[in-house]
Amino acid sequence: MRKMSYFFIAFVIIFSLFFSVKSSITSTDDSIRIGVTLSLTGKFSVMGNEQRNGYKIWEKNVNERGGILGKKVKVTIYDDGGDTETAKQIYERMIVKEKMDFLFGPYSSPITHAVLPITERFDYPLIISGAGASSIWEKGYKNAIGVYTPSDRVAQGFLELLVKNNIKKVAILSADDPHSRDVAKGALSFAKKFDMDVIMFESFKKDTRDLTSLAIKVRNSGAEALLVGGHLNEAIDMRLALKKINYYPKAYFASVGAALDEYYKSLKEDANLTFSSSLWTEKAGFSGAKKFYEDYLKTFNKPPAYHAALAYAGGQVLEEAIRRKGTLDRKKIREALFNMDTITIIGRFGIDHTGRQIRQHGFITQWQKGKKEIVWPDQLATANPIF
Repeated sequence: MRKMSYFFIAFVIIFSLFFSVKSSITSTDDSIRIGVTLSLTGKFSVMGNEQRNGYKIWEKNVNERGGILGKKVKVTIYDDGGDTETAKQIYERMIVKEKMDFLFGPYSSPITHAVLPITERFDYPLIISGAGASSIWEKGYKNAIGVYTPSDRVAQGFLELLVKNNIKKVAILSADDPHSRDVAKGALSFAKKFDMDVIMFESFKKDTRDLTSLAIKVRNSGAEALLVGGHLNEAIDMRLALKKINYYPKAYFASVGAALDEYYKSLKEDANLTFSSSLWTEKAGFSGAKKFYEDYLKTFNKPPAYHAALAYAGGQVLEEAIRRKGTLDRKKIREALFNMDTITIIGRFGIDHTGRQIRQHGFITQWQKGKKEIVWPDQLATANPIF
């Protein structure tokens, strides 16, 4: 009898300790944990680090406002080095072992393509602020939440400017990654709608650094304008190739990379006259944009690239969905995301049934005398385009 009482007492103590520990863990778990990988090193590192900075500013701002649903937000950022296999391993770990509440998407369309099957398998909504290839939303995923204008629409404004200025002969080149191909395909579609003459349409292998032979083909084709789908390296390398052969078309457009300050830092005066696409400007006056710009400038001692603003907007979208539903239940948050029509610092957010962004629109910029000016649309232009 006495032996049974000892067992009973021991059981009560162990039982009490178990629930005491469990209760302690629950009571201190007062944060909303969000995971993401970005290319903090490797070929996409400039854009990846901008996105990291954007997420950190959002995390800081939302926590200063008291968090979400009374909980602090913690964004954990890993470096995938621009490698798809590394990103896949990290996303599975964040879901299975770290049990993140939510996930932001990685930078670049190839890496986003690689991790989406994982987030689909575990039914995690993926807030995509670093990829815009249209093919992402053509595979039937139910958790791919696009934050900004898909890649196939980013060149529309540039082509409108060409037509408006009676420039109709265009060469379209692109690297062979998903984003760059989509930029080129979209440009080709708009060029046909605008009755333009596309006299070159070619792709080249991603990470090809010497583009001289392509620049020569453009010059010999008689093209008046050159449009290049790519990232920072492609934008810089094509400009260097044009300089090498002592040729410049009436208009040169390069997606993504030419909108970064690093483009001008690398090329100096040779960056002038280059057109590019941008998906954000503080001058548009969207709510919170000015504060984001000032906070970023104060924190990092430089103005934000649009990639940082896209990341911040992704945070805003998730924040609004959680507030509307009043829960961290991912199925309910996904439902909110698919039905939301809201404003972020980059403009209007709203997606179709595939998750593709349909309400946010970008801008066309041009480097003029060392400054990045908005040249399209007209109502937001800070300067006239120079051809």
